Amino acid sequence: MNRFEQAVRDCMNPTAELLAQTSKPLHRAILLNFWRHVHLEGAGLFEQIVAPDMMVDHPVYRVSWGSQPTVIEGKQGVLAFYNSVGETVLWHSADRLAVADWGVCDEITFHQLARGADLKPLGYPVANETQLFHVSSRQAFIWPYDARARLAGEHLYEDKTSVQIEAVDPSEAITPARVREIHREQLARLEARLGPRFWVFGEG
Repeated sequence: MNRFEQAVRDCMNPTAELLAQTSKPLHRAILLNFWRHVHLEGAGLFEQIVAPDMMVDHPVYRVSWGSQPTVIEGKQGVLAFYNSVGETVLWHSADRLAVADWGVCDEITFHQLARGADLKPLGYPVANETQLFHVSSRQAFIWPYDARARLAGEHLYEDKTSVQIEAVDPSEAITPARVREIHREQLARLEARLGPRFWVFGEG
């Protein structure tokens, strides 16, 4: 197993650790929604992310990646945003995660494994459009939730001073298809362990 596959597999370990220390039902439901959301996103199951039991009617995303900050409103906008990511492999590490009544805050190292052609439109300074790159940066993920433990949006703030870019040999990379498989495996394990609709507040 290469370093990228291992990192994708391990990315939700901090969430599991915080859940084990959390007793308030609302906080647990928020963490479970967050956990499921990440796996759904990684699996490419975007329609389930915007379902009424996962997300409020009018979410607002604020995304500051590269040099192209943007605001995305509404579920159709959110779906378009996820679909625009395409074949980019995403994961995170080195979490400093907290949960409160209002939602989740997670300072992370955010990782992207993508071709230069996909990174240049975001403003990352890559010269070779066909080269595969690993881009990482420290980011603050602030996800507000409502009183039903449903996601109300994502506020993603990148520390521009922390951006690192490395060229990656394709033989070392993990494919987007394999990433989707891993996240689907993790989703199945979560449901087997916690039961159907484990993420819905008040049903656990």
